[in-house]
Amino acid sequence: MSQQALFDKAVELYDAANSEDPNQETDENGKQWPKELLYSHRMAEMQQRYAPDAHDAVKLAIRAQHIQRWKSPRSDYPMDRIGYLKWRTDLYKFHADTAGKLLAQAGYDEAFIERVKQAVGKKSLKSNPDTQQMEDVVDLVFIEHYMLAFASKHPEYDEAKWIDIIQKTWNKMSDEAHAFALAGNIKLPEPLVPLILKAVS
Repeated sequence: MSQQALFDKAVELYDAANSEDPNQETDENGKQWPKELLYSHRMAEMQQRYAPDAHDAVKLAIRAQHIQRWKSPRSDYPMDRIGYLKWRTDLYKFHADTAGKLLAQAGYDEAFIERVKQAVGKKSLKSNPDTQQMEDVVDLVFIEHYMLAFASKHPEYDEAKWIDIIQKTWNKMSDEAHAFALAGNIKLPEPLVPLILKAVS
Protein backbone atom coordinates (compact mmCIF):
# COMPACT_ATOMS: atom_id res chain seq x y z
CA MET A 1 0.00 0.00 0.00
CA SER A 2 1.33 3.48 -0.86
CA GLN A 3 2.04 6.07 1.85
CA GLN A 4 -0.86 8.16 0.56
CA ALA A 5 -3.23 5.18 0.72
CA LEU A 6 -2.08 4.44 4.29
CA PHE A 7 -2.62 8.06 5.29
CA ASP A 8 -6.07 8.21 3.68
CA LYS A 9 -7.09 4.98 5.42
CA ALA A 10 -5.95 6.33 8.80
CA VAL A 11 -7.90 9.57 8.28
CA GLU A 12 -10.98 7.56 7.30
CA LEU A 13 -10.69 5.50 10.51
CA TYR A 14 -10.13 8.62 12.63
CA ASP A 15 -13.16 10.35 11.11
CA ALA A 16 -15.33 7.28 11.63
CA ALA A 17 -14.24 7.12 15.30
CA ASN A 18 -14.94 10.81 15.90
CA SER A 19 -18.25 10.65 14.02
CA GLU A 20 -19.57 8.55 16.93
CA ASP A 21 -19.44 11.61 19.22
CA PRO A 22 -22.97 12.11 20.64
CA ASN A 23 -22.18 15.79 21.32
CA GLN A 24 -22.97 18.22 18.52
CA GLU A 25 -21.39 21.57 17.66
CA THR A 26 -22.30 24.14 15.01
CA ASP A 27 -19.51 25.61 12.90
CA GLU A 28 -19.20 29.21 11.68
CA ASN A 29 -21.28 28.37 8.59
CA GLY A 30 -24.18 26.97 10.62
CA LYS A 31 -23.39 23.32 9.85
CA GLN A 32 -23.82 20.79 12.67
CA TRP A 33 -21.01 18.33 13.36
CA PRO A 34 -20.14 15.66 15.92
CA LYS A 35 -18.05 17.83 18.25
CA GLU A 36 -14.73 15.98 18.06
CA LEU A 37 -15.03 15.44 14.30
CA LEU A 38 -15.27 19.22 13.87
CA TYR A 39 -12.31 19.73 16.19
CA SER A 40 -10.22 17.22 14.24
CA HIS A 41 -11.04 18.95 10.95
CA ARG A 42 -10.19 22.36 12.42
CA MET A 43 -6.87 20.95 13.62
CA ALA A 44 -6.10 19.51 10.16
CA GLU A 45 -7.05 22.79 8.47
CA MET A 46 -4.79 24.81 10.79
CA GLN A 47 -1.92 22.37 10.22
CA GLN A 48 -2.26 22.92 6.47
CA ARG A 49 -2.01 26.67 7.00
CA TYR A 50 0.75 26.61 9.61
CA ALA A 51 2.90 23.59 8.68
CA PRO A 52 1.85 22.28 5.25
CA ASP A 53 5.06 20.26 4.90
CA ALA A 54 4.64 18.41 8.22
CA HIS A 55 5.49 14.70 8.30
CA ASP A 56 2.52 12.34 7.99
CA ALA A 57 3.12 11.23 11.59
CA VAL A 58 2.68 14.80 12.79
CA LYS A 59 -0.41 15.30 10.62
CA LEU A 60 -1.99 12.18 12.12
CA ALA A 61 -0.97 13.14 15.65
CA ILE A 62 -2.63 16.53 15.15
CA ARG A 63 -5.86 14.89 13.99
CA ALA A 64 -5.81 12.57 17.03
CA GLN A 65 -5.46 15.33 19.64
CA HIS A 66 -9.06 14.84 20.90
CA ILE A 67 -9.90 11.48 19.38
CA GLN A 68 -13.04 10.06 21.06
CA ARG A 69 -12.57 12.44 24.00
CA TRP A 70 -16.18 12.02 25.14
CA LYS A 71 -15.31 8.49 26.28
CA SER A 72 -13.22 9.93 29.12
CA PRO A 73 -15.35 12.72 30.63
CA ARG A 74 -14.01 15.22 33.15
CA SER A 75 -16.93 14.30 35.45
CA ASP A 76 -15.37 10.87 36.05
CA TYR A 77 -12.65 12.55 38.15
CA PRO A 78 -12.70 14.63 41.35
CA MET A 79 -13.60 18.25 40.58
CA ASP A 80 -10.41 19.72 42.03
CA ARG A 81 -6.94 20.54 40.67
CA ILE A 82 -5.56 17.05 41.41
CA GLY A 83 -8.56 15.47 39.67
CA TYR A 84 -8.11 17.78 36.69
CA LEU A 85 -4.41 16.95 36.32
CA LYS A 86 -5.10 13.20 36.61
CA TRP A 87 -7.82 13.51 33.94
CA ARG A 88 -5.45 15.35 31.60
CA THR A 89 -2.65 12.80 32.08
CA ASP A 90 -5.01 9.88 31.51
CA LEU A 91 -6.46 11.63 28.44
CA TYR A 92 -3.04 11.90 26.78
CA LYS A 93 -2.56 8.15 27.17
CA PHE A 94 -6.12 7.39 26.06
CA HIS A 95 -5.77 9.49 22.90
CA ALA A 96 -2.34 8.03 22.12
CA ASP A 97 -3.53 4.44 22.60
CA THR A 98 -6.71 5.04 20.56
CA ALA A 99 -4.73 6.60 17.72
CA GLY A 100 -2.21 3.75 17.87
CA LYS A 101 -4.88 1.07 17.52
CA LEU A 102 -6.44 2.82 14.52
CA LEU A 103 -3.06 3.33 12.86
CA ALA A 104 -2.29 -0.38 13.28
CA GLN A 105 -5.67 -1.15 11.72
CA ALA A 106 -4.76 1.14 8.80
CA GLY A 107 -1.53 -0.81 8.28
CA TYR A 108 1.21 1.41 9.71
CA ASP A 109 4.32 -0.16 11.24
CA GLU A 110 5.28 0.00 14.92
CA ALA A 111 7.94 2.70 14.49
CA PHE A 112 5.50 5.07 12.79
CA ILE A 113 2.78 4.34 15.36
CA GLU A 114 5.18 5.00 18.23
CA ARG A 115 6.19 8.33 16.69
CA VAL A 116 2.54 9.41 16.51
CA LYS A 117 1.86 8.20 20.07
CA GLN A 118 4.80 10.18 21.45
CA ALA A 119 3.35 13.39 20.02
CA VAL A 120 -0.27 12.65 20.94
CA GLY A 121 0.87 11.73 24.45
CA LYS A 122 2.53 15.17 24.74
CA LYS A 123 5.93 13.60 25.34
CA SER A 124 8.95 15.94 25.56
CA LEU A 125 7.30 19.22 24.66
CA LYS A 126 10.01 21.74 23.63
CA SER A 127 12.51 18.96 22.82
CA ASN A 128 10.45 16.70 20.53
CA PRO A 129 9.77 18.69 17.32
CA ASP A 130 6.67 16.56 16.56
CA THR A 131 5.14 17.30 19.96
CA GLN A 132 5.97 21.00 19.67
CA GLN A 133 4.47 21.27 16.20
CA MET A 134 1.29 19.60 17.43
CA GLU A 135 1.17 21.90 20.48
CA ASP A 136 1.53 24.93 18.20
CA VAL A 137 -1.50 23.82 16.18
CA VAL A 138 -3.48 23.05 19.35
CA ASP A 139 -2.89 26.58 20.66
CA LEU A 140 -3.54 28.31 17.33
CA VAL A 141 -6.85 26.44 17.01
CA PHE A 142 -7.76 27.32 20.61
CA ILE A 143 -7.11 31.02 19.99
CA GLU A 144 -9.00 31.14 16.69
CA HIS A 145 -11.97 28.88 17.44
CA TYR A 146 -12.38 28.30 21.18
CA MET A 147 -10.90 31.11 23.30
CA LEU A 148 -13.94 33.38 23.00
CA ALA A 149 -16.36 30.57 23.96
CA PHE A 150 -14.09 29.73 26.90
CA ALA A 151 -14.21 33.39 27.95
CA SER A 152 -18.01 33.44 27.83
CA LYS A 153 -18.12 30.48 30.23
CA HIS A 154 -15.99 32.36 32.77
CA PRO A 155 -17.37 35.89 33.17
CA GLU A 156 -15.96 35.88 36.69
CA TYR A 157 -12.36 36.05 35.41
CA ASP A 158 -10.79 39.49 35.73
CA GLU A 159 -8.15 41.00 33.42
CA ALA A 160 -5.22 39.64 35.44
CA LYS A 161 -6.64 36.10 35.26
CA TRP A 162 -7.12 36.40 31.49
CA ILE A 163 -3.62 37.73 30.93
CA ASP A 164 -2.31 34.74 32.91
CA ILE A 165 -4.33 32.27 30.77
CA ILE A 166 -3.20 33.88 27.52
CA GLN A 167 0.45 33.96 28.63
CA LYS A 168 0.35 30.28 29.65
CA THR A 169 -1.02 29.38 26.19
CA TRP A 170 1.56 31.64 24.50
CA ASN A 171 4.45 30.16 26.47
CA LYS A 172 3.66 26.65 25.18
CA MET A 173 4.03 27.84 21.59
CA SER A 174 7.20 28.06 19.54
CA ASP A 175 8.66 31.30 18.17
CA GLU A 176 7.43 30.20 14.73
CA ALA A 177 3.85 29.90 16.02
CA HIS A 178 4.10 33.30 17.72
CA ALA A 179 5.20 34.90 14.44
CA PHE A 180 2.47 33.06 12.51
CA ALA A 181 -0.25 34.27 14.88
CA LEU A 182 0.93 37.88 15.04
CA ALA A 183 1.33 38.12 11.25
CA GLY A 184 -2.42 37.90 10.83
CA ASN A 185 -2.55 34.26 9.76
CA ILE A 186 -5.26 33.40 12.29
CA LYS A 187 -8.49 35.13 13.17
CA LEU A 188 -8.10 36.54 16.67
CA PRO A 189 -11.32 36.69 18.76
CA GLU A 190 -12.15 40.38 18.35
CA PRO A 191 -13.37 41.17 21.90
CA LEU A 192 -10.17 39.67 23.32
CA VAL A 193 -7.65 41.28 20.94
CA PRO A 194 -6.64 44.12 23.37
CA LEU A 195 -6.08 41.57 26.15
CA ILE A 196 -4.14 39.20 23.85
CA LEU A 197 -1.86 42.01 22.64
CA LYS A 198 -1.34 43.20 26.20
CA ALA A 199 -0.54 39.67 27.40
CA VAL A 200 2.03 38.91 24.69
CA SER A 201 3.71 42.31 24.49
